[in-house]
Amino acid sequence: MRAALLQMTSGIDPRENAATLTDAIVRSAGEGAAMLFTPEMSNILDRDRARAARSIVPEDDDRVLAAVREAAAKAGLWVHLGSLAVRGRDGRYANRGFVIDDTGAIRARYDKLHLFDVDLPTGESWRESAAYAPGTRAVVVDTPLGRLGLSICYDLRFPDLFRALSDAGATIFAIPAAFTVPTGTAHWHVLMRARAIEAGAHVVAAAQAGTHADGRVTYGHSLAVDPWGEVLCDLGPEPALGFAEIDPARVADVRARIPVLAHRRAIPPVEVAS
Repeated sequence: MRAALLQMTSGIDPRENAATLTDAIVRSAGEGAAMLFTPEMSNILDRDRARAARSIVPEDDDRVLAAVREAAAKAGLWVHLGSLAVRGRDGRYANRGFVIDDTGAIRARYDKLHLFDVDLPTGESWRESAAYAPGTRAVVVDTPLGRLGLSICYDLRFPDLFRALSDAGATIFAIPAAFTVPTGTAHWHVLMRARAIEAGAHVVAAAQAGTHADGRVTYGHSLAVDPWGEVLCDLGPEPALGFAEIDPARVADVRARIPVLAHRRAIPPVEVAS
């Protein structure tokens, strides 16, 4: 099965981002993909929160989501819309991913569980929790590529989430992202490969890339990784549309060779020795 990965440079205008997404849907279907994966914050990426507030709306009013659903139905293509910034009922935002089927129906929603609140040595400071509410549940959904476990960006660093997803039957993980360059350079490839290897699962990670209209710079290098940890696709640092062949049988093969899921045990309480 062919997966398409969109590596984009989301800007501050949702209309322009929608055009990029719908064009990728048409191109992916034309290349024979079964499913397209897009990055975190596909509808808007703007660290000026006052300006962004004018474009972040409730899910039902989001024109990017509506455009992607319409394009997916027209092309007959499944889409994992990595995430959108949407306004929640309590006034706070949600960083929400969507799985859309080939009729345009929403099959699953996932709100990012782990929020990125860090101060980097470069002087960059990020406080996602200042505007966004964390999610409250983990999510898997059946797709043409297999049972898909959903996550978003910073979730990558919390292996307990991926253990829960694989325990729920996930054979492929979606990890859309907007990684900074310093953290991407240091950790992106090794963490993506680790998540694939430890669960014997495919990973598809569509990423933001390049210099954005709000001034930030993201790492790119959208990846597809097989269950053995082999990198099937790396899109480098620039915007691109790439493809990877996902073989569902590879999961069973790797899990038979190293049956880590079958060997998992509940971890007993930790003894602190004196």
